[in-house]
Amino acid sequence: RRHHLREKSRLLEDRHQRRVGDRREREQEGEGGGELLAEAVGRRLAEAGAGIVCGGGTGVIEAACRGAARAGGLSIGLLPGASADSGNPWLSAPLPTGMGEGRNALVVRAGRAVIAIGGGLGTPAEIALALRMGKTVVALRTWTATAPDGHPLALTHATSAADAVRAALQEAG
Repeated sequence: RRHHLREKSRLLEDRHQRRVGDRREREQEGEGGGELLAEAVGRRLAEAGAGIVCGGGTGVIEAACRGAARAGGLSIGLLPGASADSGNPWLSAPLPTGMGEGRNALVVRAGRAVIAIGGGLGTPAEIALALRMGKTVVALRTWTATAPDGHPLALTHATSAADAVRAALQEAG
């Protein structure tokens, strides 16, 4: 799997997407479940020639990486700890940062768009970082939020993996 890094590294220069989700999330894989959706997103991104930059953990993140790997795609995990062994087994390139949650800013910065699926408390933080950086955020069964003035935040809502990937790729140009 790690050999994909050399072959696919140019994808990072061309176009790649960021998928966020809480690494502790363990949604059941049922029809339309979070992990099933994430795997389909990863597969569709890989089929479109886009790579994934993520936190490298388990749950929906691991499912997205699995989908990308099975379709021959690239997934880079910016891991919170100091060991590459802490990443999920589907990562093309597990990169330990030793930065804990601080690496979320790097994960979000690395992509041209963010696809948020499900998630725990780290996901709205990553959504906020992405919006602050001017990134498109595609929301697929994830958090929603409103500004203090009552207006909804500028999220692009998707109802399927295909819609989410299409919107992210369109926005990323």
